[in-house]
Amino acid sequence: MNYFELFSLTPSYRIDTAILAERYRELQRAVHPDKFANASEQDKRMAVQRTAQVNDGYSTLKHPISRAEYILSLQGLDLSHESTTVKDMGFLMQQMEWRESLEEIASHTDPDELIDELHDSFGRYEKQISVELASVIESQNKNDLNTAADLVRKLKFMAKLQEELARAEDALL
Repeated sequence: MNYFELFSLTPSYRIDTAILAERYRELQRAVHPDKFANASEQDKRMAVQRTAQVNDGYSTLKHPISRAEYILSLQGLDLSHESTTVKDMGFLMQQMEWRESLEEIASHTDPDELIDELHDSFGRYEKQISVELASVIESQNKNDLNTAADLVRKLKFMAKLQEELARAEDALL
């Protein structure tokens, strides 16, 4: 089952999430198990399976990182269970700086200012990576697919940093 086909969307990293949500609601209304309450057991099972597919597809396509991983998997590159790390030295150095800044939050003279700076820095970097990813992910060129995979790995790391920043911010409260 191709989730883009399920939602009648052109396979793309850049999708209109409002249209996705609208089509999700339409599909949910059409296949919801409650509509099949008086149907045969087989039809009930099929409705449950179809609902699960719709939910899985929506969840996958709604989130940019999982959408990117899904697009790559459609092209034969599965990142979902890998442990490959990013080899970009510039990114690794930046990552170390961000981690040091995260560790300094509690002892910083103005932790709120540092948190704001990190939010801004993370956001700018994520936006830059997302723009680059959108341009290479749909390529049929094998080198572009590898580049896209590295960019997805970076976005996954950035998501982890955002979670750590949120925890640090919560700890201050």
